[in-house]
Amino acid sequence: MGKNQHEDLKLLKKTHHEVLTTVLGSKEESVKSMVYSYKHGFSGFAAKLTKTQAQTISELPGVAQVIPNQLFKVQTTRSWDYLQLSSRYQTHYDQISKLGDGAIIGLLDTGIWPESETFSDKGLGPIPSRWKGVCKSGENFNGTKHCNKKLIGARYFIKALEAEFGKPFNSTESGEFLSPRDSSGHGTHTSTIAAGSSMANTSYNGLGTGTLRGGATQARIAMYKVCWSLLSGGICAGADILKAFDEAIRDGVDVISVSIAADIPSFPEVDDRNAIAIGAFHAVAKGVVVVCSAGNAGPSPQTVQNASPWILTVGASSVDRSFPTVVTLGNNWSTTGQAMFTGNKTGFIRLAYPEVSDLQYPRDCKSLRRNDTWVRGKVVLCFTSSFKEGYIEDSAYWVKKAGGLGLIVAQNPTRSLYSCDDDFPCVQLSYDVAMKILYYIRTTKSPKVRISPTKTHDGRPVSTKLAYFSSRGPSSVAPAILKPDIAAPGVNILSAVSPSDPKKKNGFAFMSGTSMATPHVSAIVALLKSLHPDWSPAAIKSAIVTTAWNNDPSGEPIFAEGETMKLADPFDYGGGIINFNSAVNPGLVYDMNTSDYLYYLCSMGYKSSAITKLGYYWLLFWKLDLE
Repeated sequence: MGKNQHEDLKLLKKTHHEVLTTVLGSKEESVKSMVYSYKHGFSGFAAKLTKTQAQTISELPGVAQVIPNQLFKVQTTRSWDYLQLSSRYQTHYDQISKLGDGAIIGLLDTGIWPESETFSDKGLGPIPSRWKGVCKSGENFNGTKHCNKKLIGARYFIKALEAEFGKPFNSTESGEFLSPRDSSGHGTHTSTIAAGSSMANTSYNGLGTGTLRGGATQARIAMYKVCWSLLSGGICAGADILKAFDEAIRDGVDVISVSIAADIPSFPEVDDRNAIAIGAFHAVAKGVVVVCSAGNAGPSPQTVQNASPWILTVGASSVDRSFPTVVTLGNNWSTTGQAMFTGNKTGFIRLAYPEVSDLQYPRDCKSLRRNDTWVRGKVVLCFTSSFKEGYIEDSAYWVKKAGGLGLIVAQNPTRSLYSCDDDFPCVQLSYDVAMKILYYIRTTKSPKVRISPTKTHDGRPVSTKLAYFSSRGPSSVAPAILKPDIAAPGVNILSAVSPSDPKKKNGFAFMSGTSMATPHVSAIVALLKSLHPDWSPAAIKSAIVTTAWNNDPSGEPIFAEGETMKLADPFDYGGGIINFNSAVNPGLVYDMNTSDYLYYLCSMGYKSSAITKLGYYWLLFWKLDLE
């Protein structure tokens, strides 16, 4: 993938077809094989080829390389107040920042739900004249009707994913939409965080009540749907991602927000399978800032993804909000856990623990199953050593299926919470508190428990923590490069979602992940870009990283969740927690350009041929092996 050497885009695409024709034998076969022609931000194409055909093309003069398609995965009423970006703070944020007026944020994600009130264009002026994008119609999405002065662009890219699976995408079977419309809610959630319009008195069933809005409420949104609901999650094809980068650069976005990451192990920056790094390189070369999630593979070291130095890589922190839930035992002893239980107080219910013989392996939360009939009519206490969302939700699902009435989960302290279906209470407690409950169960003839509805607590003394799941540095590819670059709120973030999921009531939901942290940073980049349109991507990155909070906004220390809690360090949060009010006037900035990044690649010891392919060759092919 390299620089575009032709101003004549029709000629460039014709050249792509001519190269294919030399191998496939006819123009008709070339047209059938072509998936994408990349011709705006960089030059190249994606095509469906056999291994033999790919090898033949790779040997043609002027061809840099033929590489396989790669799959990637997708990885707020309080957060902007927490970051001191609201009129209640004496920072004149709304006057200084212009609320992102004139900036355009492009998001590569799962699509968008255009009917959400957060995408209202009330009070917005004309669409920036430099905008060249489109709103592409498709299944349940009318480009003319659903786009406005807030949502100014919407495209979708799926050809590479279809070619990877060798068949057309069945949207009915997957509950998806062949259009920019969002079925999972992930893209709607991130778009709202970045640039959603203000909505007063918003909550999730009474939790987290406040004004929901994006960080850059006057900025415009362009959605590039590249991720699709497959294989129990969001799957994104590398060639689709590259095409989205290509179009976004042409369309005129100021920042590209990418809440997507590949699985570990990471690919080096010059590895042709690293679609995000390659697309980001060319975007940054065109003056577009690229913000990416660090990944959700923490807390182990060297798990950070999207670690190329031209990318602004974001880790996830909590905010000063908690959701206390009172648990009362039959002996009237009470403790407070964390949950998102919005049902009625349960009354006293039998309490049980999955006891086993000393000859058997102890049962933890993930071992609970539907045939555990002993849970019927009871609240179950279980222990887990894993943070992963699936363990808690799966355990709650099986307890409920078996007739259980609630779940108390003992785990390492973490601020990430998950709401269970149908107001089914699942409360998270620390191990030491859970051991007291277990002692009560084992020493009481008829142990009982009562779970009260969750409340919301904002402000001190709730301290900031780096999320357990947030991927940590140093980079496994380049340990000398500090990654992640920055941290931002990504734990229990309330935002708009697609109402097609019945669990996500009234069109809003809490989500956690570096996916949620990324658009917080993208919004601040948009604010800075609207104030300093001449700043380069490196200057903006420098301003953000060098002015971050090393303590939280209230001055308290920041801790990193993990197997043991510790003070956070740069390999947890990079420069610290993002601080717009200081980044506006950073003083000294460290600027860079494309040549600096190429010098870095040379210093890494990469072969000059690999570096040349990334920076200067004009033609590169993505092949999708169908053999």
